Amino acid sequence: MAFKIFNSFKNLAKEFYSGKTFVAFDTETTGLKSEKEFIIEIGAVKFNHSGIIGAPFDILIKPPLELPDFIKDLTHITDEMLSCCPSAKDAVPEFLDFIGGKQTILVAHNAKFDLCFINSELKRFNHPELPNTCIDTLAAARWAYPDFINETEKGQYKLQSLAKRFNIEAKAAHRANDDARLCMEIFKRIIADTMDRQVNFKLPKAQLELKF
Repeated sequence: MAFKIFNSFKNLAKEFYSGKTFVAFDTETTGLKSEKEFIIEIGAVKFNHSGIIGAPFDILIKPPLELPDFIKDLTHITDEMLSCCPSAKDAVPEFLDFIGGKQTILVAHNAKFDLCFINSELKRFNHPELPNTCIDTLAAARWAYPDFINETEKGQYKLQSLAKRFNIEAKAAHRANDDARLCMEIFKRIIADTMDRQVNFKLPKAQLELKF
């Protein structure tokens, strides 16, 4: 699968304040391998430099297999919760409608994982892969905070670890809707913390600081 991953982190502020629309998203799945596992939840939030746009997106999806116990323990999603939910063939197009077109920039933490799962589901019903450019907040965080890697406690670049460090409240860990919100907040925090490294960009007078 080919992905359009945005890696020019010194231009994040320029992108963010350009007037473009962003969608931070997350998936919960039945396992780790997209070729043989399935999505059970997609959560997303649409935003730009002025704030959140509209209502967040969240949909549970019924997979063609029973959930493994470790997924139930991790997400607190059960087979009963999914029993009357739509299939991916019906649910994923709703997510595409929420994105609103290829001009929207996607944001995800460990983006390759989520993109692989979305594209695998699209492939199953002969739909083209996502054409959108995506910013990976995991890679961006490693660029923004290189010293974290030297800390004794590992896993400092995980979504929940970053949220805790930045005092961003996690309301429902490992649920796609809340993880998407955390991803958005961490994305904005990365920009705020690296303004001295952003190139060819001057912060507008009306946006002297990012607000969280």
